[in-house]
Amino acid sequence: MYDETPDDTQWALETLAIRAGHQRTHEQEHGEPIFPTSSFVYGSAAEAARKFGGEEPGNIYSRFTNPTVHTFERRLAALEGGERCVATSSGMAAILSTVLALLKSGDEIVASRSLFGSTISLFDKYFGKLGITTRYVELADLAAWESAITPQTRLLFAETPSNPLSELVDIAALAEIAQRHGALLAIDNCFLTPALQTPLALGADLVIHSATKYLDGQGRAVGGAVVGRHKELEEVFGVVRTCGPCLSPFNAWIFTKGLETLSLRMRAHCASALALAEWLQAHPAVAKVHYSGLVDHPQHALAKRQQGAFGAVLGFEVKGGREAAWSVIDATRLLSITGNLGDVKSTITHPATTTHGRLSEPQKEAAGIREGLVRIAVGLEAFDDIRADLARGLDRLG
Repeated sequence: MYDETPDDTQWALETLAIRAGHQRTHEQEHGEPIFPTSSFVYGSAAEAARKFGGEEPGNIYSRFTNPTVHTFERRLAALEGGERCVATSSGMAAILSTVLALLKSGDEIVASRSLFGSTISLFDKYFGKLGITTRYVELADLAAWESAITPQTRLLFAETPSNPLSELVDIAALAEIAQRHGALLAIDNCFLTPALQTPLALGADLVIHSATKYLDGQGRAVGGAVVGRHKELEEVFGVVRTCGPCLSPFNAWIFTKGLETLSLRMRAHCASALALAEWLQAHPAVAKVHYSGLVDHPQHALAKRQQGAFGAVLGFEVKGGREAAWSVIDATRLLSITGNLGDVKSTITHPATTTHGRLSEPQKEAAGIREGLVRIAVGLEAFDDIRADLARGLDRLG
């Protein structure tokens, strides 16, 4: 299914990330080609009719059939252990397409409170207009998830770990709750990627990605993806085909090449992130560090059980609120001040005024987004340089 050899499903993740999904053309190219074309031609009117009618496989129009995009989709499906992947123009487009495909007016979503700010806006402002209601619960509180479910609940949606507090939910336990109530469970896996966590293997029905983050890994392109079973993904594909939030061939090629180094990059990211979290925890200017790799994190044992490592994103709260947080950020000379993450370059931001800035004050309070909170996505620079750059501002406070 994923490559030219029949036993590829037995390959390790590192091998799948390099080899899966590439179906060579008659040119017998070694690297994956890019097909920057809007449409495809046929040898006859009859062949065109068969392909347009679905009687014969083949490419029709790059909005929904493009060989480069298909390579990326097959490779990511292989890494996540899913039957199928549908690529989209962004991570938000992946969420949008999933909900439009699988829910209707009158249906309900139960979601974790600690979601990306744009996801909450999408659920509340835009899905709300369509008559789809969302209830929010604490991510780790399984009893709260179960209590929030009604007969109209069709989807449970969670990010784990959360952004930027590294909160977790027991995916296997949440999947059991979803199944018992006849709902689907979607997990946003962009923080860990399949190199560190495979939600489908734990019982989730759908995996959502912002491929912009670690799947690319170098901040070069924007894209998204949904992975799961053929049944649900055929509906998602229908939305992408009809509404058009599709991934471009060039971006798909970039993501395909990014996957080749995914495991190596994630291991290096995680090693530096853990070392940085331990250093921050001991700094006198830091009130609290949010990172599941720390042994005193309340869900450290769960993180060890369902994750391969602890990820590259951490949050820390400085003493002195917004003024202190901004002074630490502004003192950096190496770290990039930006809301994006998943890059080889370390990034730093103030969530309360950037990534979560559109949330109301009560929403921020409920999600734990306090004024002294700083988020770092640890890149691949030398650890000593990252630490020294942060110390520039922290030492002035401490």
